[in-house]
Amino acid sequence: MGRKRALLVGINYPGTKAELKGCHNDVDRMHRCLVDRFGFDEDDIRVLLDRDSSGTQPTGANIRRALAQLVGDARPGDFLFFHYSGHGTRLPAETGQNDDTGYDECIVPSDMNLITDQDFRELVQKVPNGCLFTIVSDSCHSGGLLDSAKEQIGNSTRQNQTQSREREEPSDSGSGFRSFLKETVRDVFESEGIHLPRSRHSQSHYGGEDQDETYAQPTDGHTKNRSLPLSTLIEMLKEKTGKDDIDVGSIRMTLFNIFGDDASPKVKKFMKVMLGKFQQGQSGEQGGLMGMVGSLAQEFLKVKLEGNEEEAFKPAIEQEVHSVDEVYAGNKTWAPNNGILISGCQSNQTSADATTPQGSSYGALSNAIQTILADKRGNVSNKDLVMKARSLLAKQGYTQQPGLYCSDDHVHVSFIC
Repeated sequence: MGRKRALLVGINYPGTKAELKGCHNDVDRMHRCLVDRFGFDEDDIRVLLDRDSSGTQPTGANIRRALAQLVGDARPGDFLFFHYSGHGTRLPAETGQNDDTGYDECIVPSDMNLITDQDFRELVQKVPNGCLFTIVSDSCHSGGLLDSAKEQIGNSTRQNQTQSREREEPSDSGSGFRSFLKETVRDVFESEGIHLPRSRHSQSHYGGEDQDETYAQPTDGHTKNRSLPLSTLIEMLKEKTGKDDIDVGSIRMTLFNIFGDDASPKVKKFMKVMLGKFQQGQSGEQGGLMGMVGSLAQEFLKVKLEGNEEEAFKPAIEQEVHSVDEVYAGNKTWAPNNGILISGCQSNQTSADATTPQGSSYGALSNAIQTILADKRGNVSNKDLVMKARSLLAKQGYTQQPGLYCSDDHVHVSFIC
């Protein structure tokens, strides 16, 4: 029998603009469930919370380090489990290239050092054959978190195929770019704190109905979504750096400037490509909004280089990049086979952080999972769990739709182990 090992992360962001209520409770309940129902040893469960400052904090570097250790020590036959409760966010493209029209889905550590969907894909690729790695992400936009994993339950596959067709169309149609341009304009306004309302049935760039911030809230208690708006992310980065010139177009640059070698590998790859473009004198090629987005990144590099801070780019220069489009937002490559993602919602949806009238707080997906497991003895397959969670959340008044992303071999495998 293989070993059972887990990493549980819950982030409430106390005292910040991003504060949530239920993430610590989600982790506490999952911890008890792993021990009591699934037979995990306490010593094999690592917990990262921002409950107080005395323990190891769930920063980007600490989460990455803990995940790397979880996977790095794995052997065939092991069962690995990662539960995340906290904010999710989506970073728009910032290269300034007309064909860079996607979004990077990310989880949001306590220090804002984002971990991207591509980071998770690269992590899962390192899982040894015969080892099962289950990820539960009770966060917004989590449907795209395991980059390129096959969708078994969800509504993004058809939408992504539509997006791919748009990218493959001749450039004179411009449909994919026009759609992305609308979203980028919205992001720029949002980063300034200006909210542009959406039609309930407006079409997102994914090709389906955009449901951001439109999930139905239960009539009792209080519900907040676990999506970190770009405006809030930018405000918090400004507070962290003391700089007021951060905007869409320089978010990844800012993340690299703050965190350096501890930044997301995807961010470091982005920096390497943008540095190469700058040194080759390719700035200013694009016009309009995309040119503005790209020029913000170029201006950042210019200031850095003029300040003789070349050494600061070393973590990016050492990052391996095979092609420019590898750093594009939403870039999709081959799917990992050893990972299972159960998401709180689809990539264009939000997940709920709920508080009952009695004061109990939890994530809607996390609560649904615990309710289903408590009601059913014996094993529950990944598919059954997600389908039951969808049904339960709909009855409770939520429109968020949990998803299952994994290979065909893992659809009917028992949840966790």
